[in-house]
Amino acid sequence: MPKPNGEKNPQFSFADEPAPAETVTQKPTEVLLEWLVKRWPKPNITLRDIHRSAPRAIRDKKTILSLTDTLVEQGWLVHSPTWRHDKREWKIARGLPLK
Repeated sequence: MPKPNGEKNPQFSFADEPAPAETVTQKPTEVLLEWLVKRWPKPNITLRDIHRSAPRAIRDKKTILSLTDTLVEQGWLVHSPTWRHDKREWKIARGLPLK
């Protein structure tokens, strides 16, 4: 803020401003995987859990199903049997190293 006599404030310079945050774009599969491994506390997860609690960018049902299919192929998720025919549930393989 300039002083009344026109001098600049010596305590502030533009070099002190934080640099703009770099936008790091991750693939949706990586976003879901990171969220599952780092944030989800339980050993199993259902489609409903992902739809309710996952990051908003991946909460669409069709998106979730395609992402979970990809993670099943990569070995991160394993289908679990359920008592309902329309329920989707997976066991999370937490022992694998993140990429």
